[in-house]
Amino acid sequence: MKTSAESGPLHQRLGAEFRRRIEAGEWPEGQPVPSEAQLCEEFGTSRGPVRQALAQLRAEGHLVGGRGKPPVARRVTPSQPFASLMSFTQWARSIGRAPGQFTVEVARRRAGAEAAARLGLDEGEPVVDLIRLRKLDGVPAMVERSTFLLDAGVHLFAVDPDAGSVYEALIARGVDLHHARHTIDAIAAGPQDADLLGIDPGQPLLRVRRLAFTRDGTPVEYADDRYLPSMATFTIENTVGGRTVAAREGSDDTSPHPTLAPPHA
Repeated sequence: MKTSAESGPLHQRLGAEFRRRIEAGEWPEGQPVPSEAQLCEEFGTSRGPVRQALAQLRAEGHLVGGRGKPPVARRVTPSQPFASLMSFTQWARSIGRAPGQFTVEVARRRAGAEAAARLGLDEGEPVVDLIRLRKLDGVPAMVERSTFLLDAGVHLFAVDPDAGSVYEALIARGVDLHHARHTIDAIAAGPQDADLLGIDPGQPLLRVRRLAFTRDGTPVEYADDRYLPSMATFTIENTVGGRTVAAREGSDDTSPHPTLAPPHA
């Protein structure tokens, strides 16, 4: 049996292959997918793993229909939950996608007005800036711009930002990254965004501005991430015991904000 995944339980490998076929258009959207019997014959397996794989795709929204009707393929924009502290790399892997990145710049420079205000610095104090193009399965998905306090960001000069998660690398070097606050809005793509993402200037992007804190509440990173809407959405789950408050641009920083957060480094 050949699948797109190389390891893991059989139903997970089957699910990854079925998901790949839907996203690649090999199983066209809106068309019935092969029957369980056909899939069992193709992959040389019993119905159990095939049913588990199809059930997972149905739960993800990749398959719709039922009640006697054959399931129909549906392409789904990946959704990133705000339920836990999760890097872009971890999130991509959790949904069966291959994360990737291309580093545009790592530079020590003087903090601009906005970054300085967010990080509690005086304008012109030294910081470290990072710009990367983030990818899902090799396809451009997001432009990431981060400004770190100097004592945290200086570690970036000792690592390869193209090698994987910057957060994992910084935490391994003792940087305290504990929680983050996000503000989501839309913005038109500027010239650099358009060039990196392969789109026309002015096209809408989903912007997520992130302020990451240490355990004691000290700001350590201010980031501006710009996603292609076709490549990612965000979901927020509320519980009976609490509510999530979305801050609007221009609101005072002392107003309630969601303490949800996956940083995306």
